[in-house]
Amino acid sequence: MGTIVGAGLLSHAPVIMFPESLRIEANGGRDFTLASGLARLRREVIDATAHDAVLVFDTHWATTTETVVTAHAHRSGHFTADEMPSELSGIRYAIPGDPELAHAVAASAEKDALWLSANDDPYLPLHYATLNLWSHLGRPDVPWLSMSVCQTATTEDHLRFGAALAEAVAGLSRRVLVIASGGLSHRFWPLSELRDRMAGDPDNIVTPQARAADEQRIAWLESGRHDQVVATMPEYAEHSPEGRFGHYLMLAGALGGSRCSAPARRYSAYENAIGTGQVHLWFDRPGDGWTS
Repeated sequence: MGTIVGAGLLSHAPVIMFPESLRIEANGGRDFTLASGLARLRREVIDATAHDAVLVFDTHWATTTETVVTAHAHRSGHFTADEMPSELSGIRYAIPGDPELAHAVAASAEKDALWLSANDDPYLPLHYATLNLWSHLGRPDVPWLSMSVCQTATTEDHLRFGAALAEAVAGLSRRVLVIASGGLSHRFWPLSELRDRMAGDPDNIVTPQARAADEQRIAWLESGRHDQVVATMPEYAEHSPEGRFGHYLMLAGALGGSRCSAPARRYSAYENAIGTGQVHLWFDRPGDGWTS
């Protein structure tokens, strides 16, 4: 029987891909903890946890009529981000996949009449919400799969997609890490102002209200109160969480939804990224299960 052995709500902010000297310059003389925290996460968690696959809920992969999971045996090439080609360009990648796991997720979803499919089209684009984290945390021999965040899905849809993933994992002999790749509140400063708002200080979050909403949810997650985060999604939506917070909701669904009581460990400070709220939170699987 397979198991989800760990899960993370992790930031893929482009700054984590900048050279250290540029990060320090942008952050007023010290490194972003979003970058240094990933090194610690890899050392303390990723490399210390036996796992057979990683599945990423990718907020930059916005589908419309269904959720999609990648089913490639292998993906390789060079990546340049159309969003910011000056900063993220020519990144080389070679990422193994797990078609059996992808098709098991799709089959589990089909059984529950969910609109979710597996896709191995060789021309399917890769997105940096997956690639940036793989660059820091991936291993050449461990498959990484991406799952889209459907932009028309409801909170309940996302929770059910996550539950379908958990059911698929349970039916296979896999130890899987699940990563929700995305930020918290997600509004940017206007172009004329954003270059003065590069530093990670949360005073640069676009509104005090968005900062307060983010910090409340971080506190809830650190206390294992996933139920509170799920229940207050209508209020949080007012602050435009990235991907409508679908990445977190699918993660929560995979861990038992509102019944999940696993507390988060923080692997970064709460930091700004040109107006948006960012943090790294990791959830260890409790000895008696995610919904103990």
